Amino acid sequence: MLNPWRLRLLSRLDTLGTIRAVAQDANLSASSVSQQLAVLEAETRTQLLERTGRRVRLTPAGQMLARRARAILDHMDTVEAELRGLREEPAGLVRLGAFQSAIHTLAVPAVARLAHPRLTVELLELEPHESIPALRGGDADVIITTTDFVELPLGPDLDIVPLATDPVVLVTSPDRPVPRGPVELSAYAGEPWALDIPQSYMANLTLRLCRESGFEPRVVCRFSNYLMTLQHVEAGLSIALLPGLAVDPRYRVVTRELAVPVSRRIAAVVRRGSPPRAAVNLVLNALREQPVPSPLWTAG
Repeated sequence: MLNPWRLRLLSRLDTLGTIRAVAQDANLSASSVSQQLAVLEAETRTQLLERTGRRVRLTPAGQMLARRARAILDHMDTVEAELRGLREEPAGLVRLGAFQSAIHTLAVPAVARLAHPRLTVELLELEPHESIPALRGGDADVIITTTDFVELPLGPDLDIVPLATDPVVLVTSPDRPVPRGPVELSAYAGEPWALDIPQSYMANLTLRLCRESGFEPRVVCRFSNYLMTLQHVEAGLSIALLPGLAVDPRYRVVTRELAVPVSRRIAAVVRRGSPPRAAVNLVLNALREQPVPSPLWTAG
């Protein structure tokens, strides 16, 4: 009989990539993880791992079992929830991951309207490059993400609930001359740029749009926090591309739509497979019903 704990370790190896990372995640020693995976191989009578130099990787059989394991573990969670009566009454812990600008505009208002004494929603700040692996690896139950992150596409293993469309805008200080109306990015080739951290959704999008406009942006800062970016832009030290929902009106900045409009599509995402717990459904419904705020920015 397959051991759920060992299946979870195999699934985490598929997500995290190394025995050491799995050990740190599970608060175990690397040798203990290796030993448990060896037992799983014996239980299945199948080679699940192969060594490449000093590291191991999953065999095709290991990859298949790791991905099936997620559905198996989700189904077990659902059965346990049914036994506890959770399908009739939402209860338990739901881990909701959301990117920075969706936390205060979508996630917090939706969670605040949930008044169930046996339901706990743990809110996690996760950008798309973090939330999608977290969902697939079982570290989040629901995520709010963008469906446009080409580096990590949303595949058939996930269910998508559309929530909103958010325009990407150019943000500058009011002291920097900006023409009225939509702008061409090529006009800002010589400006200093503020970017998100490398490989994040907005950093990759900014680089792609600038390169499509014929130039490489001169990056003078990188922040993982949009408020720090807005402060830097407000001081006249840089310009930036930001999602409309990220532009906080407390900062004295000017925004302009792009001549070639770009928007990100925001969605709630869950793992596909067995029916989600009632608590997860309740959170999804709250997100569906949450009114999408008007853009927090206004063109100055």
